Amino acid sequence: MERYFEFEKHNTSYRQEFIAGLTTFLAMAYILFVNAFILADAGMDPGAVFVATALASALGCLIMGLWAKYPIALAPGMGLNAFFAYTVVLGMGIPWQAALAGVMVSGLIFFILTLTKVRETIINAIPLQLKLAAGAGIGFFIAFIGMQNAGIIVADEVTLVQLGELMTPSTLLAIFGLVITALFMIRGFKGGIFYGMILTALAGMVVGIVSMPSAIVSSIPSLAPTFGAAIAYPLSHPEQFFTAQMLVVIFTFLFVDFFDTAGTLMAVANQAGFLKNNKLPRASRALSSDSVATVVGAVLGTSTTTSYIESSAGVAAGGRTGFTSVVVAGLFLVALFFSPLLEIFLENPGLTSPALIIVGVLMAGALGSIEWNKLEFALPAFVTIIAMPLTYSIATGIALGFIMYPLTKIFKGEYKDVHPIMYVMFFIFLAYFIWLVE
Repeated sequence: MERYFEFEKHNTSYRQEFIAGLTTFLAMAYILFVNAFILADAGMDPGAVFVATALASALGCLIMGLWAKYPIALAPGMGLNAFFAYTVVLGMGIPWQAALAGVMVSGLIFFILTLTKVRETIINAIPLQLKLAAGAGIGFFIAFIGMQNAGIIVADEVTLVQLGELMTPSTLLAIFGLVITALFMIRGFKGGIFYGMILTALAGMVVGIVSMPSAIVSSIPSLAPTFGAAIAYPLSHPEQFFTAQMLVVIFTFLFVDFFDTAGTLMAVANQAGFLKNNKLPRASRALSSDSVATVVGAVLGTSTTTSYIESSAGVAAGGRTGFTSVVVAGLFLVALFFSPLLEIFLENPGLTSPALIIVGVLMAGALGSIEWNKLEFALPAFVTIIAMPLTYSIATGIALGFIMYPLTKIFKGEYKDVHPIMYVMFFIFLAYFIWLVE
């Protein structure tokens, strides 16, 4: 094992790699509960989603660790799960089974693109400013959902939204959780979000807001409610799946995963010193980990699986080989037996709200890299960002940004700088708004 992972070459050991894997797992363990909570809003069985999340994460980590040999962990992505539940299922009215099929198809396409040069062409065609805007916009959208779940922001007939009753016990608990999680994060705790969730739940139990769990450990919940739905639904309801609307959904899944994965891989690889001449060795293997885990995860019953930036916590703790990812995979499998804790988070939305808000803050960091002094970039970026929370749709934000960008470049007289692929996207999304959006 030491020889396979080249411990000596990377100046590491079993102990160092295990600590790194544990650190990464604690930094991202919140996804087990948050993902089940979000997808439950789409009508999916939370127990089955919990199991699918753990299994898809474990598979992705194993492929990344054993094949690509990188200390990068994977799990269903934040933002992609929100798009799945709130935009596709609740917003567009697409059944969650069809949405899972869309995730599966996007994973298959991603895998094919990874094996060809098409991936690089598409990445180069889309301007950096739109990629940054998409990430920041998703951050705002996730934070908005977190504030809604916490009761900090509520609906209003006149102004659409307003400040909620902050003295409500559940809202106060969510605010406490946000403060505690922020404290952990600012002080540099690697598993700050996870620790914040646990401490908030304990505080809620002490004051009587949160009920004690019926158990801590139990048998693994059944996958039956979601398993295979991604395959069965398109076969039994082809007229509801093979539509132009689903094409937009699949493209958005693909787009967000495309750049989220690439950005995370490059960031963590750079931190660990893996980049050579600004290129990542075995990049196709690393990207294949995401796509394979996405396909299998969709069949099991969860949204898109992607590389996690929290892997940087493990790298900071000394993780340098794929054994770190193997450790994370093992811990996700162990977590399968702790499903009774899920009921606490499902019954108390405020417990997951701090995690959503903090993740939103981290994703919004992309704002700083946008060239706001150039209107040809600033306008499409702003439209992309603001449209996501205001229309409650990640897809709408991306579509509007893709329409606005070619126009601003044409007005600037720089139409030749726009890649032909962007003009194709312009007409596709324009047609989408004209004929398909009700």
